[in-house]
Amino acid sequence: MRIQDVRELIDTRVHEPGAIAAAAARRARPASPLGAHGKVMIVAADHPARGALRSGGRAMAMADRADLLDRLCAALARPGVTGVLATADILEDLLLLGALEGKTAVGSMNRGGLAGAAWEIDDRFTGYDAAGIERMRFDGGKMLLRLDYADGRTAGTMEGCARAADQLNERRLMAMIEPFISYRDDGAIRNDLSTDAVARSAAIASGIGRTTAYTWLKLPVVPDMERVLAASTLPVLLLGGELADDPGAAFARWGEALKLPTAKGLTVGRSLLYPADDDVVGAVDTAVGLL
Repeated sequence: MRIQDVRELIDTRVHEPGAIAAAAARRARPASPLGAHGKVMIVAADHPARGALRSGGRAMAMADRADLLDRLCAALARPGVTGVLATADILEDLLLLGALEGKTAVGSMNRGGLAGAAWEIDDRFTGYDAAGIERMRFDGGKMLLRLDYADGRTAGTMEGCARAADQLNERRLMAMIEPFISYRDDGAIRNDLSTDAVARSAAIASGIGRTTAYTWLKLPVVPDMERVLAASTLPVLLLGGELADDPGAAFARWGEALKLPTAKGLTVGRSLLYPADDDVVGAVDTAVGLL
C-alpha cells in the first residue's frame, strides 16, 4: 500500500471521522452472500484484535497494517471473492478505500480472549455487537466459541455467543459461529481437531440461541468431513486455519469437503493473505477455483 494512501486514511480519521459512517451508508450491499459460483468466499482478517499476529514462520506478519490492507484489497478485487470478515478498525479502513462495494461484510464480535492470556477461554465480546453491525449496514457477525470442559469460564463465553446469535437472528443478519472443543496443554489453549471433537462442536453450536434461521457454522477441515457435516443441517463455511506446510494438499482437502451438501463456501485468512510464496492473487484464485 502506498504511503500516500496510509496518510490519507489517517487524515480522514483525524479530520473527517464522519466519513466512515457516510461510506457505510452509501456502500452497495450484495443481494446474497453467495457469489455467481453459488458459494461463499470470505477472506478473514480478524486475527490482530486478539493479538494473533503470526502467519507461518513470520511471528509479526499481521502487525503491519498497511501491508495487511494491501493484501486484503488485492484479495477482494479478485473475481469470485464475495466478502471479508474483520474487526471495526479494518472494515472501516476498507470502507474508506472503497474495497467493500458489493461485498459481504462480516463483523468480528468476541476478541477478548487474547492469544496466550490466562483468561483466554473467557472470550468476551469486545468487538462488534449486533446493533453496531446493523447500524453500519453490514451483513453478519462472527463469534468464536471455544469449549473447554475443564474450565468453568467457558459457560460465560457460551452464554455470550447465545445472546449475540439471538440478536443477529432477530435482525435477519448472519450469525456465524466458529466452535472448537478446546483444552489446556502446558498452559496454552489447543483445539481438538479430531473428527469426533469437531462433530461434537458442530452439534453444540447448532443448538445455540432461540432460533437458528440465520445461523451459519464455521468449521475446520478434518478427516472424514462427511461425518462432521452430518452433525447439523446448518450451512457451513470451511475455515482455512494456519498456513499449511503443503498448500496443495490443503487445497485438495478443501475441494473434497466442498462437495458435501452443507458446505457452502470458504472463510480463509492467513493461508491466502500470507502464502509461502507471497503470491496473494495466485492463492486466492486457486481457492476460488475450488468453488
